[in-house]
Order: sequence, then C-alpha cells, then structure tokens
Amino acid sequence: MLKKYLAIITLSALSLMQTVSAAEVKLDDPNKMVRKVSEYTFDRIKKDQPLIVKDQEYLRVIVEEELMPYIDYKYAALRVLGSEVSKVRAITDDAEKAQAIKDIQRFIDVFREYLVATYAGVFTQYTNQHVEFGAPQPFKGQDVVVVKTKIIEDGKPDIRIDFKVREDRSGQWRAYDMIAEGISLLDAKQSELQGILRQQGIDKVSDLLEQKSKLPVQFRGSSSND
Repeated sequence: MLKKYLAIITLSALSLMQTVSAAEVKLDDPNKMVRKVSEYTFDRIKKDQPLIVKDQEYLRVIVEEELMPYIDYKYAALRVLGSEVSKVRAITDDAEKAQAIKDIQRFIDVFREYLVATYAGVFTQYTNQHVEFGAPQPFKGQDVVVVKTKIIEDGKPDIRIDFKVREDRSGQWRAYDMIAEGISLLDAKQSELQGILRQQGIDKVSDLLEQKSKLPVQFRGSSSND
C-alpha cells in the first residue's frame, strides 16, 4: 500500500521536473530551476499525447530528453548504495578494487535506466494536476536546498512535495530526492535494496534493476515488486 501511495504521489511530483531542453534552463538557482522546468511540464505532455497514446514507450524519450538533465542520478545511486561505496576504499588488492569500482559504475548506469523506466511508467497516469510553489529558499553558501511545492487536483487532498536539490562542484543545481508527505523516495528505495545488497551483493541488485528497466512502460504502483 505504501508503494502504491508513493508512486501515485510521484506522478505529480516528477512532473515538476520534466520538460524544457537543458539549454533553456539555468542551473545556478535551485528555486528558479525547479519553477522553470515545471512551467513547461504539462504543456509537453499534452502536446505529445498522440504519440504517447500510440506507443507508451515514447515516454522514455521524453524522460531521457527532458527530465534526466535535471536529475543528479549518480549522487542518488551512490546514496542508495550507502556503505557499499565506502567498502571500496578499504580494499587493498588492486584487481579487486578495480572490479569493485566497475561494479559500482555498472550499478550507476543501471540505476539511471531504472529511473528512466520508472518515471516513464509514472507519466502514464498523467492528469491535470496544478502546482503551487512555496517561498523561494535561500541557497547561497548551501550545498542542499529543499524546494517546497504543493500539488493540487480537483476532488483530491493537496499533496505536499519537497524537492532536495544539490549543488555540484561546478555550481550547478540538480534534484536528487523527493520528499512526498514526509517520506523520502530515495530513502525508501535504499531500504528496499539494502537487504539484497547485504545478502546477495551489488551484482544481484544491478541485475534486478536491469530486468525491471527493460519491462514495457506501464504504471506499476500497485505492485509490491516495483
């Protein structure tokens, strides 16, 4: 039930981060970045509805072109791995360390594809949501800023969404997590995968995510195996 709830929330929240070409959105202000991207989101989805109706796989194209430039998926992937990353530093054998780094890189790549597939599936549930923004948050001298929004849809309770946006070393801001009604989706995914990581290793987790990312695009929020 929790996963279904989170996935439904994600539909509205990820829409905030979805459209406009990367060249049109400046990444030096997290508040403006989120707002600018959100202004074009629903227009893009509406415009491409004929293509989406014809083939839902087209949603992967939209996500690749319009959403991923604003997602710090590498940082998110490393957060999900947690202590698995720090273990690499303790490896003294060069060959073993090289293989461990290779495994982590594969996980990052697979995690990115998993995000593309997940977001594409969420967008199959598109309806006419409306977004209201909280007051701009101060960000000078900060590494992470929380951009507050509220999703409004007729006949349904408002949904509070906070985006965690992170500044990288080049001074650009990208989203890496979303807190929906107090629940971090990144933390939820980390909790889901930690047991498999400990018991079966990073390769098994990568295999599982890779399999899921190759499934046909569809909304899977009602399944406990998403």
